[in-house]
Amino acid sequence: MANTYTQIHLQLVFAVKHRNAQIHKSWREQLHAYITVIIQNYDHKVLCINSQPDHIHILIGFRPTQALSDLVEVVKTSSNVFINTNKLTPSYFAWQKGYGAFSYSKSHVPGVINYIRKQDEHHKKRLFRDEYIDILRKAEVPFEEPYLFNFWE
Repeated sequence: MANTYTQIHLQLVFAVKHRNAQIHKSWREQLHAYITVIIQNYDHKVLCINSQPDHIHILIGFRPTQALSDLVEVVKTSSNVFINTNKLTPSYFAWQKGYGAFSYSKSHVPGVINYIRKQDEHHKKRLFRDEYIDILRKAEVPFEEPYLFNFWE
């Protein structure tokens, strides 16, 4: 086969270090735009992005030209620098180590987009920890609850 054809949809989820509520509504759209450009610069497509004060969800069309871990590292490192250089938070900002990555078929993409867009509404009723555990269970990803979030790192 002469060409490579793929259809890979991934939801990325990662938390602010210590799960601090540092992403403020007044600048989160700037953060989303910045992260979108980073991802697009690596030839992936951002389908939806939204954040809460202590975490972010990003749905991407992923191209297999880069390791996923490398993309996440670039997104997290670059956005840390962006936030800290622009002094968007009163204290130092950092993402927690680790991330979640969940794959979806094309037929599930509209539902995931809707879910990500409604994060503000969703988190009026549910904590991020409970949401994340639910995503892990639905995706049948094995995990040990005490090690989901490091508050001491």
